[in-house]
Amino acid sequence: MTPDVAGLRAVLESIELRSLRAGRAAEWIREARSYRWVGIYDVTASEIVAIAWTGPTAPAFPRFPRSQGLSGAAVASGEPVVVQDVAADARYLTAFGSTQAEAIFPVRSEAGGPVVGTLDVESDQRNAFAAEDVQFLTACASALAALWEQRAEAASA
Repeated sequence: MTPDVAGLRAVLESIELRSLRAGRAAEWIREARSYRWVGIYDVTASEIVAIAWTGPTAPAFPRFPRSQGLSGAAVASGEPVVVQDVAADARYLTAFGSTQAEAIFPVRSEAGGPVVGTLDVESDQRNAFAAEDVQFLTACASALAALWEQRAEAASA
């Protein structure tokens, strides 16, 4: 069964600036499952760059080389990276000292296309991500593609 992300799609269809839609999307995802922190990132040829996040402060690494961290691993493989205990994974870049588990989901603007963004979800509890979270966040990452599709359409207009 596909998780219901109609509310997220509605946020993404708004005519607001991309950064505002991304921020509202991150907050929608956080609230939908009571996640502690959610970030949405652009993936460029050389970097992964935060465009929106929940909470009052930016992550410790709002931009970093695309080869680093759990996000870099998700970009390189094109597959989600779910780490239930970040202390046990040397790839983890500390964004917040209280993070215990992190899940990164690549975003593609078209099926089979390159990774253009990531969805980053963090928890202050180990083993925080169950199978239903993975299904939900995979559906969210698919819906988030609209942030890059609309950007590409504007660039080609």
